[in-house]
Amino acid sequence: MHEVPCSSAVGIDDPPEGGAVPFFTQATSFADLWPTVRAHCDEVIDRGKYSHGGKVAEFETALAAWTGARHVIGVNSGTDALVLLLRACGLEPGDEVIVPAFSFIATATSVSLAHGRPVFADIEPDSYAIDPRRAQQAITARTRAIMPVHLFCQMADMAALDGLAREHGLTLVEDSAEAIGMRWNGTHAGLLGAGGVLSFFPTKTLGAIGDAGAILTDDPHVAETAMALRHHGRGGRTLDHFPGISNLTVIPGTNSKMDDFQAAVLLAKLAHLEHAIQRRADLAAAYTERLADVPGVRRLPTAVARPVPTDPVFYVYLVEVADRDALTRYLDDHGVGTEIYYPTPLHLQPCFADLGYGPGDFPNAEAACEVSVALPLHPDLTIGQVDRVCALISRFYSEGRRA
Repeated sequence: MHEVPCSSAVGIDDPPEGGAVPFFTQATSFADLWPTVRAHCDEVIDRGKYSHGGKVAEFETALAAWTGARHVIGVNSGTDALVLLLRACGLEPGDEVIVPAFSFIATATSVSLAHGRPVFADIEPDSYAIDPRRAQQAITARTRAIMPVHLFCQMADMAALDGLAREHGLTLVEDSAEAIGMRWNGTHAGLLGAGGVLSFFPTKTLGAIGDAGAILTDDPHVAETAMALRHHGRGGRTLDHFPGISNLTVIPGTNSKMDDFQAAVLLAKLAHLEHAIQRRADLAAAYTERLADVPGVRRLPTAVARPVPTDPVFYVYLVEVADRDALTRYLDDHGVGTEIYYPTPLHLQPCFADLGYGPGDFPNAEAACEVSVALPLHPDLTIGQVDRVCALISRFYSEGRRA
């Protein structure tokens, strides 16, 4: 991951606080945005269309401009975005998709829900992203796609993965759910292959107040197919051969439309996204400065060398620590929220038992699940709260707690 240099914002005069530090809250920032949110919501109410309406289209246009994507398709969750993207890319029953063994469960279940077969590969221990060498070893005659995941603050090695996909005639699809704002040599995450996705789950860098997601792509065919799939297989150029008919279902689709109230919230927050990204970077720098010499903190977010310039964005501040579970209990006892990303690697999840994987198959993924923990990181977090979190971690290890 990326170590952000300290900036002047880290020195904000904000004394340590003794109260609880939630893992996530947006109470303050949302209150500040409320007048703008309400104005957008009033427009939705006045129009009287609450799903897949004008506000969604407005948000899609704004997000396309922000990311540089030619096409943005708003849907009701990041998970559905993955499923529909895989289907729009032509995944057929039984096709294999190579995914990392360390990720949120939706990375792999989306393949299953699109009627494909997930095939796991181990990760790079420093970036937590799929290791291109391990991905290459997983390719078989049935492999159709490779789906890297951009986790926590930086992108996977897209140069190596793109070369691998081209060499073997595979589709490159990005699980960029966490990656808004991340760019590879100027190109936004999700736009380096056939397409990618964004999740707007409330904790995300750009978060809604419920579930929402989007598909990003520069491919018009993928975009048109995804637009049809999200609306029961209707709409788009798929109906050009049936003039005068607007409700004919030409492909089996689903109901995965973004609702306009979520689009209203996202539009209001999109205008402040750059500030939110910078605030997260400043907070990450504060953590790095304070935890650099703490015994028991074994790894802080560090940059992984890539062949081109990349733009990291801190969605999660993930550290590797000694005696992780005891530390999280200690922090919880003192009112500090944490999150484990991820407690069980994908290949050991019960729902994939039939794939035949077992313990020891992907040691880097399994190790990450044992020692990593995410600390609070969101724009409402104060430097005083960072001080409190870091002081508690230092105290935990200074008291000889299995450092």
